[in-house]
Amino acid sequence: MGLINIQLTIKNPKDERRSIKKEFLVDSGANYTVLPERDWKKLKLKPEWKQKFSLADGRVVIRKIGNALVEFKNRKSATPVVLGKKGDYYLAGAITLEALGLSFDPFQRKIYQSKLMLANLTSTN
Repeated sequence: MGLINIQLTIKNPKDERRSIKKEFLVDSGANYTVLPERDWKKLKLKPEWKQKFSLADGRVVIRKIGNALVEFKNRKSATPVVLGKKGDYYLAGAITLEALGLSFDPFQRKIYQSKLMLANLTSTN
């Protein structure tokens, strides 16, 4: 696991005028991006479902999941985000990076453009 910080802009997908720009910790072991409560409420993001998460110390927490637009440099994509509680930290997860076509190198602590592949499906009929 490696850690770095990146600056992301998060927007409400239904009203892109509602946005925040913050530093997020990139954690190669985290799946989802986390927004603290004050920010997702400011953006007026809506919960879509709840998800259980296991924390590094063994605790299990439940958080609501919503949808947001995320921008990093010249890339923008929709992604699910954890609608955090008060005290939760800004965290950029792997699903958000993948949605942006990016990867994280924990040894060099750098974000880079992913080499992406499409499946080659051929008919056997």
